[in-house]
Amino acid sequence: MKPAPFEYVRPSSVAEAVATLEAHGGMARVLAGGQSLVPMLGMRLMRPSAVVDINGLDAELGQIEARGAETTIGALVRYSEAEASPVIAERLPLLRTAIRYIGDRQVRNRGTLCGAVAQSDPTGEVALVALTLGATVVAQGPGGVRELAADGFFVGSYANALAPEEMITGLRFGVVPARGAFFERGRKHNDFALLSLAVAATPEPDGSWRDVRVGMGGINDTPVLARAAAARLEGQRWDEAALAEAAQLALEDADPPEDVRASAEYRAHLLPIHLRRLLLSLVEEPRHG
Repeated sequence: MKPAPFEYVRPSSVAEAVATLEAHGGMARVLAGGQSLVPMLGMRLMRPSAVVDINGLDAELGQIEARGAETTIGALVRYSEAEASPVIAERLPLLRTAIRYIGDRQVRNRGTLCGAVAQSDPTGEVALVALTLGATVVAQGPGGVRELAADGFFVGSYANALAPEEMITGLRFGVVPARGAFFERGRKHNDFALLSLAVAATPEPDGSWRDVRVGMGGINDTPVLARAAAARLEGQRWDEAALAEAAQLALEDADPPEDVRASAEYRAHLLPIHLRRLLLSLVEEPRHG
């Protein structure tokens, strides 16, 4: 099937791109990597009045910047660029690990991290890491620049708090916990995740842990934080009993969906098993390098 007719616009600046979105009254869509948008256009699941191609705006949107404690990833940074970036490797190793679970090399060469956040797939790897690490989504619209916390940005399956006339210009991370780990389970390679998990925390010299963050994907209609599990582990030593209890507490913040890939019961069964193992891997990280 071919896309429905639309106007193709290639702006010369972010301001021009935003003006185009405003002129089309929320019916235009931004094209960056196109790994989600183009298939949806082809299947006519989306019929925008215009497609705004921002791929000529590398000077404004193509940078990975480290400023003080903050790391900002521009809207045109590809997965493969972030994966190979020394800045990401040093400052956001959890994000780098999660990128390796995304699609295949061809997808990672074209897809963008901010595009994934805009897509707001409840099983999306970048959305999950952004939530887990407390990132900020930077957007620009007719009213200027707006900053939205990842915790609250995702409001439903493939839905977010972005206004129709706004576009994401960057994803900003502050100081993150010292250690992180990521896990994803799908039926087969490159399939949508049945369950994905991201955990981050900082070990203390006395054996306790602080800044504990536990994120879950594919377990609700948005990526969610396992707040009860994190609270159980915050400031505590992580022995077997604590890890097992925290893994069970994660179910309090889960509302697993039922779909063609798995039942809600199966997802609920997988969650505590894999979360306990992932938390244990964080404890054992020095031994395993």
